[in-house]
Amino acid sequence: MWQLNLPSYKFNTKKAGDNLLIFDSLRKKFVKLTPEEWVRQNFIQFLIQEKNFPAALIAIETQILINGMKKRCDAIVYNNYMTPYIIIEFKSPSVPITQEVFDQVAVYNFKLNVNYFILSNGYQHFFCKKNCDATGYEIDNDIPNFKSLLS
Repeated sequence: MWQLNLPSYKFNTKKAGDNLLIFDSLRKKFVKLTPEEWVRQNFIQFLIQEKNFPAALIAIETQILINGMKKRCDAIVYNNYMTPYIIIEFKSPSVPITQEVFDQVAVYNFKLNVNYFILSNGYQHFFCKKNCDATGYEIDNDIPNFKSLLS
């Protein structure tokens, strides 16, 4: 597997023909293990185990409709009222986090209107928070604990 800038976690994997599958504990099924999926699975475990994000509030590959076009968010974290709270975008470790990636999440946010984004390729992690005047974002490399975001 790919060594990421995250703690190590144990996963249930299996072969199916030529494909390696990984069990997604949130979707409760095996999915094809791609580099991006490896980042997603590790980062989700990081959020749950290290940053105390409730697993029940995280949705994977949520479809949204923007100007009549179907888009898919890699992950959405909801608040305790089941309102979208954080958009998360994952990229393969070989894909750098660029302005284009940030812009992709900003498009999703036209529909979801959240104050927080997280971007990760497994090596780089960015936590983005809307400025108070909502004209831009503050960007940090540290991912906060879930409870601190709610207060």
